[in-house]
Amino acid sequence: MPLPSKAFQRWLHGVAPNASTADVCRIAGIKRTTLAQQLVRGKVAESTLVSISRGFQVDPVQALSTFDLYADLRGGPVPPTPCELVSQVATIDLLRPVVERSEPSAAPAALLSEPPHPTSVRNWVDAIDDGELRHRVSEATGIAPQNFSAHLTANRLPPELAIATSRAAGVGPAGGLVAGGLITEAEAGWPPNARREALDRMTQSSLVTLAGERLLALGKTLKRQEQDHERTERIWENLG
Repeated sequence: MPLPSKAFQRWLHGVAPNASTADVCRIAGIKRTTLAQQLVRGKVAESTLVSISRGFQVDPVQALSTFDLYADLRGGPVPPTPCELVSQVATIDLLRPVVERSEPSAAPAALLSEPPHPTSVRNWVDAIDDGELRHRVSEATGIAPQNFSAHLTANRLPPELAIATSRAAGVGPAGGLVAGGLITEAEAGWPPNARREALDRMTQSSLVTLAGERLLALGKTLKRQEQDHERTERIWENLG
């Protein structure tokens, strides 16, 4: 749910009281038309707030927490669980240690790519799901289960839904915002190298099992994409 424009303008006045709209957009790297349209509609996207926060050297998490919708972010950062950390390791980065542990070498471990990655949202939800999470999120927010699943398939999770999911799972509130790409690991307060350390602590069996699950899910996604492509091709052929 986007932020109310009046509340956003009060926040912006406190952050940059003497800056013009043009200055704000230039410093934040956003288009004036984008901000103007959001203000006219009365709803400002969270990503706009984050961009402006970064431009004016303001902590994006602290900025979000000033709005009641994101009150869960108030206070100190809650450490992510090991499962959350590993969920934000891209599949290709997960496969490398499987090979490296089988064929040890003196070469340093490759750097992990930054989240988000193509399946970061679904991986995060799967990592914190006890089997009833989707049901609890649906009850708490009113979102239909199929709509929630559609967000996961699209690898997009609205920030307010990410917060609600964290709350329902009993984990820190920032994990879903990292998975969705709204904020970075550092902005969420995740320790440096936390993902690498969580990955290194996994047993070989756990690592291989998780890699297998990721590959199976990837195979299903690719199969679905191929079928969609074939269906589109047939439609064009029938149209002549």
